[in-house]
Amino acid sequence: MDQKANDKNTIPEYRQDHEPPDVTEKFGWKYHHLGIPTDIPRPDEIHLKEYGMHVSGFKTSPFGIEWMRFDEDSPISKLTRTVPHIAFEVDNIESALAAVNCESEISSPSEGVRVAMIIHNGAPIELIEFTGKR
Repeated sequence: MDQKANDKNTIPEYRQDHEPPDVTEKFGWKYHHLGIPTDIPRPDEIHLKEYGMHVSGFKTSPFGIEWMRFDEDSPISKLTRTVPHIAFEVDNIESALAAVNCESEISSPSEGVRVAMIIHNGAPIELIEFTGKR
């Protein structure tokens, strides 16, 4: 259903149920993973000391689900430690940020990987660029 403003300005059409989101359809972003914070230890956890977090599921989940458990002194933002995030692979982080009119610090957590986190309506969104394509 189209929604229109009460004045002369028209609110853009909302996405229909069967339509993919703009970031995948128009910008070409690809789903990479869903990160879910937890406080329950998992048997296959890997501890990433530098980030103060334990991760599991990333390499084994056919759905791209990563469980994240954080140390008390983790430097990761409180939002990422408490709210699930979706991650998209992008060809170029700077272009992706410009496409959604966002600014973010870009970091490199490992060789050949660049990441940026943005916030949309209170939800963290991770953008990942692989510079040394797999």
